[in-house]
Amino acid sequence: MDYNKIIQDLKKKIYHPVYILHGNEPFFIDKISDYIEDNVLDDSEKAFDQVVVYGKDIDVRTLMNSLKQYPSLGSHRVVIVKEAQDIRQIELLEEYFDKPMPSTILVISYKHKKLDKRKRFYKLASKNGVAFESKPIYDNQVPDWIKNYLKTQGYGITEKSALLLGEYLGNNLSKITNEINKMLINVSDKKTIDETDIESNIGISKDYNIFELQDALGSRNMVKVNRIVNYFNANQKDHPAVMVVAMLYTYFQKLFLYHFLTDKSKHGVASKIGVPVGLVYKYKHAAANYPTKKLSKIMHDLRVYDLKAKGLDNASTSSGGLLRELIFKITH
Repeated sequence: MDYNKIIQDLKKKIYHPVYILHGNEPFFIDKISDYIEDNVLDDSEKAFDQVVVYGKDIDVRTLMNSLKQYPSLGSHRVVIVKEAQDIRQIELLEEYFDKPMPSTILVISYKHKKLDKRKRFYKLASKNGVAFESKPIYDNQVPDWIKNYLKTQGYGITEKSALLLGEYLGNNLSKITNEINKMLINVSDKKTIDETDIESNIGISKDYNIFELQDALGSRNMVKVNRIVNYFNANQKDHPAVMVVAMLYTYFQKLFLYHFLTDKSKHGVASKIGVPVGLVYKYKHAAANYPTKKLSKIMHDLRVYDLKAKGLDNASTSSGGLLRELIFKITH
């Protein structure tokens, strides 16, 4: 069962006796667990029939005794185990999973790790309840995730703004939502988030960022390239050379792949190289400025400078000096 289906069922008051929530992305685990904690019982019922414990503070036998109690007031007893990865011998719960109490809702939040789906423990939980693996989303999925999240909050966002947020906040969904929620407090009178909002509230420059540098390199606008590189060098904490080199490698790799695509329609390109449809024209124009032979050399140079930026084979050149050297090699 996927995340959206679980939330939809919970909103319809379709409950299962066991929820095993595990995986490396804590965001979805927290969302499901928090929804159950906040909504299944009302405030008066929670005092008697809701138990929240942490894995390090409880053992399996004590937990099973709690699970087998009947609700005092409402129709359900809710037992939520947070940080369940700290429970010793958690597999012993399979005895309970085999015949769970219909009136008990057990939530196991097993974060930052995956459970072994081959074990009887997992199979019984899945058979008699819900087993959900919370997986991190890929970097190229982040902009669309941001759009969808903002849509649920009643906002839209420009394509470029979604890309900026995704690039600078990474794929940590909790961090992304925290930053977005803080921003929305200050833009409550708007319906569409743009680069100005991002710059004012999150601190990402709308003019001096990695996407503007990529665009400038793609169009070979050297005045703009040098202006952005100077800005990056003056603000190395926010624009470390390692990050800049990694992003440029991804960009030129996509240009290289573009040359070998048989389907160069907008949707074909967007699908194969992983960019929004609305930005395909930029890659098309940039590819025209960089033939495959030049791109091969650029990608070789980027690999070399990635190592130098990490301190290998680089005894004296500063981070700013490395970036200037690299940009010169790319553009000449």
